[in-house]
Amino acid sequence: MLGLKKAVGMSVLALGMLGLSGTALAKDAAAAAQVAPQMQVILEAHKSLKPVLPHTVSPKEARKGVTAADAVKKTLKDQGKPVAPKAVAKVEDKELKGPAGDIPVRVYTPEGVGPFPVVVHFHGGGFVLADLGTHDASARALANQAKAVVVRVEYRHAQKNPYPAAADATAAFQYVQKNAKEFNGDGSKVAAAGESAGAHLATVVSMRQKQGGGALPVYQLLVYPFVSNDVSTPSHQANGQGNYLGKDWAKNKDPNALPLNASKAQLSSLPPAMVLTAELDPLKDESQQYAKNLKAAGVKVDVKNYAGVTHEFFGMAPVLDVAKTAQADAGMALRKAFKAAPAAQTGVGGSGMTEPEPAKE
Repeated sequence: MLGLKKAVGMSVLALGMLGLSGTALAKDAAAAAQVAPQMQVILEAHKSLKPVLPHTVSPKEARKGVTAADAVKKTLKDQGKPVAPKAVAKVEDKELKGPAGDIPVRVYTPEGVGPFPVVVHFHGGGFVLADLGTHDASARALANQAKAVVVRVEYRHAQKNPYPAAADATAAFQYVQKNAKEFNGDGSKVAAAGESAGAHLATVVSMRQKQGGGALPVYQLLVYPFVSNDVSTPSHQANGQGNYLGKDWAKNKDPNALPLNASKAQLSSLPPAMVLTAELDPLKDESQQYAKNLKAAGVKVDVKNYAGVTHEFFGMAPVLDVAKTAQADAGMALRKAFKAAPAAQTGVGGSGMTEPEPAKE
């Protein structure tokens, strides 16, 4: 597994955890473990689009690069299938007040009559890449599977805005929790969710709400969360000066930046969680260790690992059966959490207008 982690790590972690690397990932992962046939097709589609390695260009240029969603669309076209996204009742863009200006959000409303439970979702992209347009498939799936309004949150990107700039996430969560009616949502049933860097933000929201005495999310959906800076691949080190944690990224021990460093006391009483991992993902080990840490702190955690797939697989359901299963698992967990949530919560901490202070050890 170490060889696979190194091979995939050079392709994923060093590139802001974008997910698909093309040649290196498809070749090296196949040599080290069994890649699901459908996953291999997507990898080849990604390779055919001739992606530029993000760490070889500026962040601005990297954000214009080939994404996992592009690979899925290419696969659908190659298979003669429609590329239209899964339907939801409504999608609309809004802006919320945040600590450094307005925070863009995209709101997905499912079919039915509200008020609905709410999932506040944070996209991946290594804190550098991706935006409200890149994880559309995940948001639509969660809206339909969880029967919830999904509020996807944009946040300030590194390298221009290093830690703790993405505390936009906490401000956005607090706003949605207080003003759920604006979204046809139920403020007593708000979950935090994310993928990769976004899963990091989702769990940090929970930690910061606890620190500030605010109402916690009713659930954490953490899809291959980034929770540690224990990365030794050469390309990640070469790009370390430009990452979210700043120039001293390797020395950072703040649990609000790296949740794997959180103590048992800091993790205790956090909301129940589901942690989803991919077999061929360099984040698998740290994600599963974080789940163990949560369990050791008394948090109820459901951990599911999906064989034969890579980072970014969660949004690939149109062409990847394993992703359909993962989305269904996530939806069921969220529905159960919403059903079990108390009828009302009070005491949301903070105004949503200032960044919380890092936890003190």
